[in-house]
Amino acid sequence: MIKTLVYVLLVLMALCLSPMIIGQSGYVYIAIGDYQIETSLVTGVVGLIVFYFALQLLEWLIMLLLNIVLSSRYLPEQWRRKAAKKHTLIGALALAEEDWPAAEKTMAKGAEKGEIPLLNLFAAARAAHYQDNIAARDNYLAQAEKNPIAKTAVYTSRTRYLLKQGELAKAREVLNKLNPTSKSSAPVLKLAQELYLQQQDWQALKLLLPTLKKRQLLAEAEYDQLSTKTNSILMLNAAKISEAELNKCWHWLSKSERKQDELILAYAHGLVLYNHKEQAIKLISKQLIASPSAALFSAIPDVINAQDHEVRKLLTKLETTHENDADYQMCLAKLAMQQRDAKKAKVHWQNVCRIAPTNQSWLALAQVQEQLGENTAASQSYRKAANIM
Repeated sequence: MIKTLVYVLLVLMALCLSPMIIGQSGYVYIAIGDYQIETSLVTGVVGLIVFYFALQLLEWLIMLLLNIVLSSRYLPEQWRRKAAKKHTLIGALALAEEDWPAAEKTMAKGAEKGEIPLLNLFAAARAAHYQDNIAARDNYLAQAEKNPIAKTAVYTSRTRYLLKQGELAKAREVLNKLNPTSKSSAPVLKLAQELYLQQQDWQALKLLLPTLKKRQLLAEAEYDQLSTKTNSILMLNAAKISEAELNKCWHWLSKSERKQDELILAYAHGLVLYNHKEQAIKLISKQLIASPSAALFSAIPDVINAQDHEVRKLLTKLETTHENDADYQMCLAKLAMQQRDAKKAKVHWQNVCRIAPTNQSWLALAQVQEQLGENTAASQSYRKAANIM
């Protein structure tokens, strides 16, 4: 625009000045080889201007011809790219509608000349997976894997698909290629957690848990629950191997972990298994003094017997504070049955049925009442148990 304006101004200036210089003498003499040109100054200037405009026109015509030739040559390629965009858009809409056959078909077509073929290939693989078309899905992922920057995404997708198929061994092989560490992405770490849980690989999960906590990929309550479960199972598994493995597993725990009821009980069961019952009872007694809990009350009858009086004395001291605790009353009822004290057991089962009646508690009370010859009361307890069911 500015260039054209300059030309117009030059022409206007020439028109204004031409009357002033027409009457002036002067000429232009040009000699090129055997050719000679002699003309007036005004004619020479006008000729130069016309010559310049002619060159501009010639340049414009040449560029126009070149554009026409080039555009006609690459026109099919442009058409294909335009079609790829259209296919990708249709495929995205089909994915949103979960129209998997249409999504796979259009995304696969869009990948051929699309601007981001990897996006199309992953989308087509997802659509194929939801159609249970495993061969097509793996083919799309194999094409995407040819791009070096997509390898992590391909392995992650392949692991997730194999996990959903239930092919846990194959999924683990692919996950091992990702080598989950503290530097891995959040999706890889969450995928590793899910796979380890399904494979029940508690040792691998234990090594992964600190990273999950540090990266805040688990809520605190969820982390505590999963950590306790993992350590408990590892303790029970170690007890099945040897006493040395059991002790090693226990000493690997942190101080705070060694104060958890579930882990103390798991270690105590292992100690009993290797004839260290006194040590097990000491651990349970210490925890019972520090923080009596439902888990302890539930496990104590399985660890001690009628001859273990120390724990029974500790439990007796808690009677005033746990009078209305159903777990505590149930524990005392079971311990009374160990000593064949049916009358005492009846009292505690009655307390359980008063505090938190369940089908099992009414049945236990009915059985004790039958032992005591209280058949009418037993019948009523059986009836109440049936009503709860």
